[in-house]
Amino acid sequence: MIGFSSTYIYLLAIKKIFIRSLKEFFFSSNYYNKLLDSEVPSSFLFNPNPYLLSPFVSHKDSLIKISNEDVRNFRINLFKNKEKSIHNFLWLNLIDRKNKNVTVQSIIKEWIAKHSKYTKDIWDEDLASLRIISWISNADLILNTNDKDFNKSFYKNTIRQINFIKKNINNLNDENKKISSISLLILSGLVFKEYFTYYKIGLKELKKLIDNYFDKNGFPINRNFENLLTFVQYFILIKEWIKSAQETVPEHLEDIIEKNLICINSLNSPSKKLPLFNGSTDKSLNNFFNYLDKLNYSLKKNLKSVGQVQIVKNNKTILYFDSGGPPNYKVSKDYQSGPLSFEYSSDKDKIITNCGYGRKISKKIQILSKFTSGQSTLCIDDTSVVKFKKSNIINKAYGSTISNTFKIFDVERKENKENVEISATHNAYLEKFGYLHKRKINFYKKSNSIDGSDYLIKKHGSSDVNFSIRFHLYPGINTVKTLSGKSILLQTNGNKSWVFSSGELAIDLEKSLFFGRNKALSNKCIVIYGKTMDQNVNINWKLKKAS
Repeated sequence: MIGFSSTYIYLLAIKKIFIRSLKEFFFSSNYYNKLLDSEVPSSFLFNPNPYLLSPFVSHKDSLIKISNEDVRNFRINLFKNKEKSIHNFLWLNLIDRKNKNVTVQSIIKEWIAKHSKYTKDIWDEDLASLRIISWISNADLILNTNDKDFNKSFYKNTIRQINFIKKNINNLNDENKKISSISLLILSGLVFKEYFTYYKIGLKELKKLIDNYFDKNGFPINRNFENLLTFVQYFILIKEWIKSAQETVPEHLEDIIEKNLICINSLNSPSKKLPLFNGSTDKSLNNFFNYLDKLNYSLKKNLKSVGQVQIVKNNKTILYFDSGGPPNYKVSKDYQSGPLSFEYSSDKDKIITNCGYGRKISKKIQILSKFTSGQSTLCIDDTSVVKFKKSNIINKAYGSTISNTFKIFDVERKENKENVEISATHNAYLEKFGYLHKRKINFYKKSNSIDGSDYLIKKHGSSDVNFSIRFHLYPGINTVKTLSGKSILLQTNGNKSWVFSSGELAIDLEKSLFFGRNKALSNKCIVIYGKTMDQNVNINWKLKKAS
């Protein structure tokens, strides 16, 4: 059970929203905006390399030529309705340096004229931090030695937004906003001699974040794989800035980067994509690995378990098995309730996967993608293993956090020359249905095939309940159901054939959705249906290459 009652959390949420509303009113006042003004620097101590922002740039890898563009149509023509892509100014990294910078200056000047004072959403901490980091990193493209008035306005507005971040950093609960804000404070203290104290403040906040938000292996405690990638990108960015400023890189920063990179390397697969557990999307690692290579970071060590996800690698085949429970409810807003779910890839083909996370699609899809039925695991009576708080007040304050929890136990891993056997048990269905769920997967190294067994172990009560075991397929896999109804032929995107089979129960194909690419795609899912008949149940299944 969660330590705080729902009533207490609800009251805290109301208080948080009320305080936020008061702050929004105060932030918009002329008095507050005057408080943001302070000494205007006259120059940079050094110019950060804009290439260091490459992992954060999500646009197409091509130069943008805007010298002949009309400034007023620039946003519409280039970004259409992607407002955040406009206001984070990361697109500056794609500007052709051969362009005359007068057009860029015109865009910045127009932005400052419209948003020089606090503007809700546009001054969101994460967005504002990325914007100023991008401005500072691309100052050579923005500043004009012949226009002293523009330069002064640029410096003044830059400091105003930095001061806003500095004043509000201790009120941030969102870890992604926290790390971007910390990064900005560190950078501002390094490039402006007048604000070196901000560098010290940033380092102090960075140490607290590292100490509180990562496990002993350097993995985020919210168990989010995409968060791991985001954080290590920021950590490397900070390290490279500190080196460029000829300051000493803190030992704890070096240590967390090394641990983060070991986790990333452990998760690496031939497909170069993150596994879809607990808030991750179908994110490619190719660009990040190229980035690391150019900065001379090495990836050597591997772990067999990262973030409580078991990893089995054999040549070009990889199995991920989720043997971990839900995180603390305070960091659970992106948790997907799929205990004992797994992913399986061979060569560059993902075959079995989870549905992916729908945070960037819509709130409805985000909730839908959290359900147990969206993960490759067993589900009793179409019931998700955890419930998410339904209160709009709580969700507005904290996000859609979990309202109950469960335990995973008896996690075992046995390995020899022929195979790797992994098993674990969870009690999420015990209280309501009287059953434990145990899953065991055998990975055979010679054939790269897997045998799985799902056990429903009756512990108490009288329960005759329906269950379903889903195996979500990666988009693009072609399927054919055999006449026996006990096997499915699969053809991957790489034109290789596999057979999924089950000896005891008939299996079926059902329509499903895939959310991993930040849009809802129609997809297919293998499913085994059954009934417990008030007794223990053992369901066996296999995945192997077609002969």
